[in-house]
Amino acid sequence: MSATFPFSAIVGQDELKLALLCVAIDPSIGGVLIFGERGTGKSTAVRALAALLPPMRVIDSCRYGCDPRQRNHWCDECRARAVGVRPETRLAPVPVIDLPLGATEDRVVGSLDLEQALSSGVRVFEPGLLAQANRGFLYIDEVNLLEDHLVDLLIDVAASGENVVEREGLSVRHPARFVLVGSGNPEEGELRPQLLDRFGLSVEIRTPAQIDLRVEIVRRRDQYEREPQQFLAAWREPEQRLRREILAARKALAHVSVPDSALRWAAELCSRLGTDGLRGELTLMRTARALAALRGIDSVGHAELVQISAATLRHRLRRDPLDEAGSTVRIERAVAELGGLA
Repeated sequence: MSATFPFSAIVGQDELKLALLCVAIDPSIGGVLIFGERGTGKSTAVRALAALLPPMRVIDSCRYGCDPRQRNHWCDECRARAVGVRPETRLAPVPVIDLPLGATEDRVVGSLDLEQALSSGVRVFEPGLLAQANRGFLYIDEVNLLEDHLVDLLIDVAASGENVVEREGLSVRHPARFVLVGSGNPEEGELRPQLLDRFGLSVEIRTPAQIDLRVEIVRRRDQYEREPQQFLAAWREPEQRLRREILAARKALAHVSVPDSALRWAAELCSRLGTDGLRGELTLMRTARALAALRGIDSVGHAELVQISAATLRHRLRRDPLDEAGSTVRIERAVAELGGLA
């Protein structure tokens, strides 16, 4: 079955779907951290979103998928080829790259192509997973079990947006801008704070308790596996409609305003919750703006801020030994106490 399960056909998991849509509209929000039980559709949702997104324009001969409109972010190879010449372009699907836990550093960052070096004596760089994920999604299952040296590497690349490799006589610099999506079970280990801070949003998903919902999930999955073409045809129009909404939201994003009352509300909420730094307010503002653009409204309001406050802030809270309530409950309580926009 080559086609991906339609994003529109996913039952439930509303917070996860909304988080993925928001980062698709505005990647500057940061990555999405998904904590939940196995078999709840985490990877299905990520791949379904990538398949839903319109293909991206890339430089035809580029191994890194450079954006022809973003010359400042081109790789060294594209800069060298494009002197006085307009590069040829093509459309390519948005990549979703898996980073397995056992991956070596060479496989992640790239390395010397030994076969070509031995056969021709020429040193050629073989791009790694970070290059393949450029302008797409880098998905890490069980991200909380990732080895420390890979965590440090991802933190550096996520902060700079580029991968720098200097080894074995090679010196390569290429763009590596991707939406980092990590999933895992919190019972199997905690995420290092430095990497945790790189995720803009954090969502919690659980196996649904409602019988009707469970039945509908199983029914749709069974239909997809037994009659994939008919199932995909039935969901083609909802997928196209959602794709149009994403494109419209991307275009409208720059025109969505965030009034001072919304900024003050976000700052007050983060202050009450004791979040470190200002990343909480910034992410809250960006995500609310993306949600407003998706809804087709031109100004961020109280409803947008409330809806995404838990996903934006739950992974930024310090543990309070005097308060045994979970992060989500603490945020909901603070939101209720804060009330509407002043």
